[in-house]
Amino acid sequence: MQAQTDKIVSDTIVTDTMAVELPWPQNIQARLDSLVQDPLLQRTQLGLMVYDLTADSTLYTFNAKQTMRPASTMKLLTAVTAIDQLGGNYKFRTTLRYKGEVRDSVFTGDIYCVGGMDPMFESKDMKAFVESVKALGVDTIRGRLVAVSNFKEENLLGEGWCWDDDNPQLAALLVDRKNEFMPRFVQGLRDAGIVVEAPCSSDVVPRDALTLSVCSHSIKEILEPMLKESDNLYAESMFFQIAALQGVRPAKAAHARQLIKKTLGKAGVSEIPYRIADGSGLSLYNYVTPEILTRLLTYAYRNTNLFMNLYTALPIAGQDGTLKKRMKEPETNGKVRAKTGTLAGISSLAGYAMTPNYHMLAFCIINQGIMKNAEGRGFQDKVCAALCK
Repeated sequence: MQAQTDKIVSDTIVTDTMAVELPWPQNIQARLDSLVQDPLLQRTQLGLMVYDLTADSTLYTFNAKQTMRPASTMKLLTAVTAIDQLGGNYKFRTTLRYKGEVRDSVFTGDIYCVGGMDPMFESKDMKAFVESVKALGVDTIRGRLVAVSNFKEENLLGEGWCWDDDNPQLAALLVDRKNEFMPRFVQGLRDAGIVVEAPCSSDVVPRDALTLSVCSHSIKEILEPMLKESDNLYAESMFFQIAALQGVRPAKAAHARQLIKKTLGKAGVSEIPYRIADGSGLSLYNYVTPEILTRLLTYAYRNTNLFMNLYTALPIAGQDGTLKKRMKEPETNGKVRAKTGTLAGISSLAGYAMTPNYHMLAFCIINQGIMKNAEGRGFQDKVCAALCK
């Protein structure tokens, strides 16, 4: 009698007499085993980790401890730390204050524009600031218009950013995403019929200055475009809000790194080496591992408030954000929520996937040494399809 021979093809055991579907979770593991034989990995590097949150166990790893550049999946570190350290009710604020007096429609004194690095401050908010000055009953300003920009350090670019990238400017006072707050404020006052006989200067705001107007945006308003659209300015603004929590002015990137380290400690990351340079992932000096990002996602999942804020802000496969045109097939459409990442030579994806048996998975995929980002995205989409089949 001829001996029976068995072999595994994809997620099915094939024998001489029958094909038997592998049970959970061996079926997913077999699919991933097949994918990591892709010829792409003969000339590029892959780091991959999948954690079954429902079963509370590691499902799959491949080079999960390799230190790699995360690209924009770095925004997950910024987002989770912000929610963890600042709370869901935190506000980004730009404030207009003044010290002086009004006589015969002339304001004599100082008006302080206090920056809080709010990336959502725009023209309509500037108009509200101008109207609040006009509401004092003035037609002339004599004194100073003061930019209070000590919320953050002076550097307008992040550490390790490439000079030829489309980099956001990291200013404390922003309007329509641009570092031109004071000239726009002066022009707005003049357009409103107010004579400005006051030079623009920089200073700190005195404690006894009165508040004239406040513009604020919630952390939730910032979080969604930051993650769904991978907005770098929003991420860096979030990064410096974290930094400012240390109570030191100006807030520095080093202060944010300390608090990110604290949140990573809560997530069980202490002995794993990593390096944090910025909050957006633009820097070439960022280094993490797939294990670190997966542990972070696991920590978020286990904290209800944290998870709900994060999960709802992530791009949804086939539906919105940076995943709108990806994974539109039925097995993945709407079943993957993840942050994308793209830099020269780097393509990454990290987030959550739902399986047909309703297990929630946390995963991180980093493709490094990729010459064409489409190759990395294609591989990641295959991994997600393997998880969601």
